Amino acid sequence: MARRPLRAAAAALALIPFVAIGGAVQLVLLKLGRPTQAIPLAFHRFALRAIGVRVRVIGRPAEGRPLLMAANHASWLDIPVLGSTGPLSFVAKSEIAGWPVFGVMAKLQRTIFVDRSRRSATGAVNRAMAERMAAGEPVVLFAEGTSSDGNRVLPFRTALLGAAQGAILAAGGACVAVQPVSIAYTHRNGLPLGRLGRPFVAWYGDMSFAGHLMALLANGAVDVTVAFGEPMRADAATDRKRLAVLVEREVRRMTNAALLGRGAPAAAAAEAERSGAAAPPVAVEAPGVA
Repeated sequence: MARRPLRAAAAALALIPFVAIGGAVQLVLLKLGRPTQAIPLAFHRFALRAIGVRVRVIGRPAEGRPLLMAANHASWLDIPVLGSTGPLSFVAKSEIAGWPVFGVMAKLQRTIFVDRSRRSATGAVNRAMAERMAAGEPVVLFAEGTSSDGNRVLPFRTALLGAAQGAILAAGGACVAVQPVSIAYTHRNGLPLGRLGRPFVAWYGDMSFAGHLMALLANGAVDVTVAFGEPMRADAATDRKRLAVLVEREVRRMTNAALLGRGAPAAAAAEAERSGAAAPPVAVEAPGVA
């Protein structure tokens, strides 16, 4: 048992040469205008294995483009967890850019960084997201605008979902797919995480990255469930407040289902998981919430 932290720490140190070599290749490809998603994808999977995080996936990313994924947020682990499921672009707080190892890879993955101290930055972030989605890149938005203790889903910020409409205009298309995505940390060392244990895995408030990472390395394997919900179609006339409420409601439902051990959050998601087919998008009407 005592050797586990040492083994985990040694595995984590292996990330440094991975970033040095893979990062150098990615940097060259970025300068050539041909960045690859294969290197960030491999990094996320290797990092999770090194730290001891096991990911269970329900459903799959929507195939329609432009695509905005709106997810809940409980930890810095959310990025490698989602990043391990496929090629994605992220919106993350600017502090991550300065982190060792993970910050370097975030930059090389072309993460869209947000300065949360500047309210005026929302418009620029939305434009950057819209450009990425219009170019066919799926973008992940942590729509709460902050992280929680992992036990609940916070209200989604309507302004951040404005990027969906921006993507429509930039692409000259009729609609954009907005997919609810749930992240739920369910077990540690094979035992269910309760309300008191889940904040140990979550990273929020004034917690330091280094301290949280070392605690994870010292305390064994973590299980997390990622659920991809049915995408919702949004067009230029869609009410952003209604869209935010509907997406938030679905993310909360999927998260609660995973935390309570109910398996697949919806029949459509379960069927998609069994058949390998993506669930059809759900249209979102423009009128406000009843």
